[in-house]
Amino acid sequence: MAEAGRPYPVAELLAAVRSEIAAERRGDGKDAEKVALGGGRRVSSGGGRTEYVFTCRTWNPALDGAPVLARPSRSRGPWSPAEASRMPDGTVRLLVEGPGWEGAVTNAQLRRDDAESWAVMAQRLEAVGTGSSTVRPASAGWVLGKDVPRTARDPDPGRWVAGWSGLRLNPRQRQAIEQALASQVLFLWGPPGTGKTDVVGHIVEGSVRQGLTVLFLAPTKVAVDQALERVCDLLHAEPGFADGLVQRAGDIELPSLAERYGDRVDTARITARISARLDADLTDATTALSRTRTLVAHHDEAAALDRQLTDARAVRAAHVQAAKDAESEQVRAEAEAAALRLKIHELGAPKGMFAKRKAERLAQLHEDLARSDTAAATARRAAADSTQSARRSADTLDDLKRRLTAARSRLAGVPPRPELAARATRLQGRVDALDKQRRQIQDTVRAKCRVMGATVTKAVQSRKLLDRVDVVVVDEAGMVSLPAAWLVAGLAAKRLVVAGDFRQLPAVVKGDTDPAATDAERAHARRWTAQDPFHAAGLVDPAGQVRPAAHLVALDTQYRMRAPICDLVNTVAYPDARLTTGRPDRSSIPFNGLIDAPVLLVDTSAQRIPGRDHRTNTVNEAVIHEIVRGLQFEGVLPGRKWAPDDIAPGERATDRLGVIAPYRDQVRALKGSLSYRFGQDYDLLVDTIHRFQGSQRPVVVLDTVAGAGRSPGYFYQGTGLDSQTCRLLNVALSRAQDHLVVVADVDHLGRHLAPHSEARRMLDHLRAHAQTLSADQLVPTRDAAQLRDLSDEELARPAFFPADEVHRAVEWDIAHARTSVEIYCAFLDPRPVRTWSARLAARTAAGVRVVVHTRPPEEQRDTAAAAAHQQRIDELRSAGCEVDFRERMHEKVLILDAAVLWHGSLNLLANSGPTDLMMRFTDPASCARVGRVMDRARKDRAAWNPRNTAAAPQPPAGEGVRPGAVVGGRLYLDVPFAEKDEAKRTLKARWDSRNSLWHVDAALVTREQAARWLP
Repeated sequence: MAEAGRPYPVAELLAAVRSEIAAERRGDGKDAEKVALGGGRRVSSGGGRTEYVFTCRTWNPALDGAPVLARPSRSRGPWSPAEASRMPDGTVRLLVEGPGWEGAVTNAQLRRDDAESWAVMAQRLEAVGTGSSTVRPASAGWVLGKDVPRTARDPDPGRWVAGWSGLRLNPRQRQAIEQALASQVLFLWGPPGTGKTDVVGHIVEGSVRQGLTVLFLAPTKVAVDQALERVCDLLHAEPGFADGLVQRAGDIELPSLAERYGDRVDTARITARISARLDADLTDATTALSRTRTLVAHHDEAAALDRQLTDARAVRAAHVQAAKDAESEQVRAEAEAAALRLKIHELGAPKGMFAKRKAERLAQLHEDLARSDTAAATARRAAADSTQSARRSADTLDDLKRRLTAARSRLAGVPPRPELAARATRLQGRVDALDKQRRQIQDTVRAKCRVMGATVTKAVQSRKLLDRVDVVVVDEAGMVSLPAAWLVAGLAAKRLVVAGDFRQLPAVVKGDTDPAATDAERAHARRWTAQDPFHAAGLVDPAGQVRPAAHLVALDTQYRMRAPICDLVNTVAYPDARLTTGRPDRSSIPFNGLIDAPVLLVDTSAQRIPGRDHRTNTVNEAVIHEIVRGLQFEGVLPGRKWAPDDIAPGERATDRLGVIAPYRDQVRALKGSLSYRFGQDYDLLVDTIHRFQGSQRPVVVLDTVAGAGRSPGYFYQGTGLDSQTCRLLNVALSRAQDHLVVVADVDHLGRHLAPHSEARRMLDHLRAHAQTLSADQLVPTRDAAQLRDLSDEELARPAFFPADEVHRAVEWDIAHARTSVEIYCAFLDPRPVRTWSARLAARTAAGVRVVVHTRPPEEQRDTAAAAAHQQRIDELRSAGCEVDFRERMHEKVLILDAAVLWHGSLNLLANSGPTDLMMRFTDPASCARVGRVMDRARKDRAAWNPRNTAAAPQPPAGEGVRPGAVVGGRLYLDVPFAEKDEAKRTLKARWDSRNSLWHVDAALVTREQAARWLP
């Protein structure tokens, strides 16, 4: 694939980067924040671009000036690059490229173009080999295992690293530093907690003292800041540190770095401090220039008013003369008319011998009279108009005289204009000179930089961060895509250090899994985009095992986790390179009776409650809620009513606890639950595994989530040390310092996890070595009679109820409801409706709003069933209940006072009552979340009627059935083989083997929705 004139492997990398751009723009962008546009009106089109104007109710300010993608709202096609701008009237102007926008588009969606960085990367790759590129292909080739880099160990690193002999470094850490300071290339494998940041810091320190300039890079801002803070600790006493020896390109995100070293690493702040006097002179000169220009403007204003006054006088004189001329013309015409009237009078009536001649004469005189009268009237109007214009001109003259007098008064004592103009020219020259000096100071400050910290993306997008780059250090390199790693490695003139852990989070790429790409394109993306530098350099074999190499140093002692936690991490992620523990086996949190073991397994198997799918688990949520409540009771975590001043430094919730879940839906549920538990929101208290990369906490709770759905979900499908499952589990488990709590449905996982998978090894290790609790040891199992004796605090706790206690407990809850009762029950049966109607009537009579959500009558299997269903609806309404129809609903939920949630198989108004445990959960956030889920589940189309679908005729086989045809209620599609899975997933398409075509239900899927696969 290599192209002539381009060094290897630029062509391969370019193809991979373009695949990423295509994958981003073909994807649904389901995780991206979108802006809805409506009322679309096409303004113009041409040159492959179409301009629209849309209305927008809620605009996202983050899209201002940002590259965006646009797509018609109902389209499932690719997103189009666009430019969007918010107009002063609130409308949005959209200039969009590509097809699909030529017709009328009424509604559309916008999202940020996350392919922007890939597009810039493509530009940088295209420039490689030209004079504008600073990438050295030879250095870049080191990340591909090209050539044999020079490898050695510095015999006396104490020359470069301060206090070398007394540093608390283990042998592998010392080897890595010695080798980096004497070699062209070092790959540093640093599993979690092994002190990689310290090692990298000493490598940077030693390189600076060797006289080299270092570009330090990492994939995230926080990772850059954390390492840069360590570098500053090591170099803050060096000469020139205050003047920018270490600098940060881009905004500082880590508060501690900003607080401790911000004024000495932020280029703008360094420049501002050094050039304070220059800034003052520049301010003075700019102010003087502004004042001088104001005085010049006063002169110009007076001169302009003088000219306007002269012109106004001439205009008034012209109007006065015109009035005089019109008056003279009026007098003349009136005199002429009078003379004509006299002649007509004297001539008299035509009679006698010359009557005909007299008549002709009279006609001529009358005609002349009419002309004279018209001329007189015209002259009168002209005289009046001119007189009025003269008056207005007089008013204008008065106004101009007043303004000119004021303008001349402002010029009293002001130097003449030529003198001021010359002064302004001199001041402008001084401002330009001072500004040039200031820019030169910025260049000087940058020239003093010996360590520049930036994100990998910043380095790729910037033309030049440093005048000279001797050493490139890439930290967290496992998260860096191969094209980016190749480009930044090529900036190194003398040395490359690649540090990271290829068994933690990989780079976020999409081309290797793009369903719209070909198999060859996905394979190419796996080779040239998804690989990290360790794999690309040949240091990891296809099975994920490490290949020994002279330029690879693996750190093998960790200082973060207590030994039992480390043992679990070794079992999952490092069975071939086990880590040893170099920290004491003690806890940093106050002793408590709830979490006193390093590894705790909370088994929810016996309390399983089926849910909607594998992405949420209410039982696990309740268990974690109780763990947090217990830690609050023990004083480990701040309580709900604690004021900020009551919380000592280092004792905030996020200082001691992290809750991690693999699925966003469960994260949202836990955030709402724990926000209620703490009485406030904490950023990064609960989040996904990706968001916790780079963090650590004394206590980490890992919610495995699996158990509510039929399978554990995609998170657990991977096997092998290189799998996403292994990497994500490694990150999640290794965030814990002192205590790791794993909440899991052990039985469910045991039945579904693949043998010999890393997730299975984790589960087996936990079973064998963790302290185990059952969920009912944290969340109590109660009977209905206990409810009346519980305190408000105890009543608010989650609790399980056996099936035979549920109805009595629900009855107690309904009797104590104060504002509302919401019952979600798809089916209604006579006996339970009759039983509960009496109880509900008592509550509605007391002013409690009762709403029953159920299926509409037309969804019943036959006419008799529909009539019976309607009869039970009427019975509920007669009890004062509101009945809300929800098509095809299946939810079984009870919500009381928008705060108490009953979760499980509770068909309160149907004969099929609870068959297993039910859970009672007091949490307004969870109730609100369930309500939102129910609303999203409501269908906009007409209700499904089972009585109409059974008789649908089967389409004939053979001729006549073509894509686009509707036959027997089926809309036939032209779906390529590569897109069949997407059609099945998005439109529920099915295969008609007789006609060899895919089809969808024409009553449920519109042609607009299926447009992608229609002719």
